[in-house]
This record gives sequence, structure tokens and C-alpha cells, in this order.
Amino acid sequence: MLNTISPQEFKDRLAELSILDIRTTDEIEDFPIGGICVLFDELMERLDLLEPYKNQELVVVCYTGLQSKIACTILKKRGFSHIKNLEGGLEAYLSL
Repeated sequence: MLNTISPQEFKDRLAELSILDIRTTDEIEDFPIGGICVLFDELMERLDLLEPYKNQELVVVCYTGLQSKIACTILKKRGFSHIKNLEGGLEAYLSL
């Protein structure tokens, strides 16, 4: 089962969260939220960057929540134990 975080909780805790932003470079430039930026297509090659977060809460973010859901599944299979997907992605967050 995949753990999620609601857009409201994400908003309330934004300053304290560790974020993995897997959006495209253009999307990140249009609306930066901070955190670690790794393009979805490069996730497998850049897992070493995420090792320090293997046992910490890490919220994965994309625009709609679909790619981040896939990324969460991949990371969970790679031993990341506290991965959360932002429900509905930034699209849901921005509609609050």
C-alpha cells in the first residue's frame, strides 16, 4: 500500500518536509517548491542522491500525482521506507 499526503497537509508542513520533485525542468522553473529535483526519467540513474533519505520521510511530487505514484513504488521497492505521494500532485495543491 502506498502512503500519501493530502494537499492540505503538504501545504501545512511544506517548510519541514523533505521533497523529491520529479517534474520537468520547465515545470520546476515555472513553480519552484524546493527540495531535491530529479527528473522522473532520470530517477533510476540518480538513486544515489536519495540515499540519505532512505529512512526519512520523503514526499514525491509531480504535477498530477501519477508519475510520483510510480516513483514512490520504485523507491519503496528499493528500500525507501517512509515515501509519500502528494495526492493529486501540485495541481491539487495549487487548487486549495
